Amino acid sequence: MSTLTQSLIDEIKSAPEPVQREVWGFIVLLKTRQAEGRESLFPLAQTAWAADWNIPEDAAWREL
Repeated sequence: MSTLTQSLIDEIKSAPEPVQREVWGFIVLLKTRQAEGRESLFPLAQTAWAADWNIPEDAAWREL
């Protein structure tokens, strides 16, 4: 077993059960996306949030 695998196991064991469930779900999601050949969602997020990212910072905070 690799050091990384053991470190992950140790962290998961010490986490509360709700966190363990979330980690498990995330791992399943990643494996499913990889098996289906899906690419990262980052380019999609860049497109979706471009309007917010491409405005001056002062304008972004004006409505808060």
